[in-house]
Amino acid sequence: MSVKVVALVSVKLGHDDAFVDAAKICVAASRAEPGVLHYELWRETDGERRFVFNELYVDDAAVQQHMASDHFKAFGLAARDLAAARPTIIVTHAIDVA
Repeated sequence: MSVKVVALVSVKLGHDDAFVDAAKICVAASRAEPGVLHYELWRETDGERRFVFNELYVDDAAVQQHMASDHFKAFGLAARDLAAARPTIIVTHAIDVA
């Protein structure tokens, strides 16, 4: 069953460029994972202007493999110092997807 993950990250003031640099490395490596169908980084245009990771995986096992990957762990360490707060992570399973 496909899994959609949306992660919202608020970054400390003045640290956007460093966050994007670290995120782009993780995004590129994540796209090469066999169980990843879709992996993107977006940014809100209004409000907090949080960064939004839009991820789609083949199944729950692919999500677990991603979370265990070296690039994800490295990004997590980098992002911990750049984030203003803990990220909001929403994990969903497909119901009716075209």
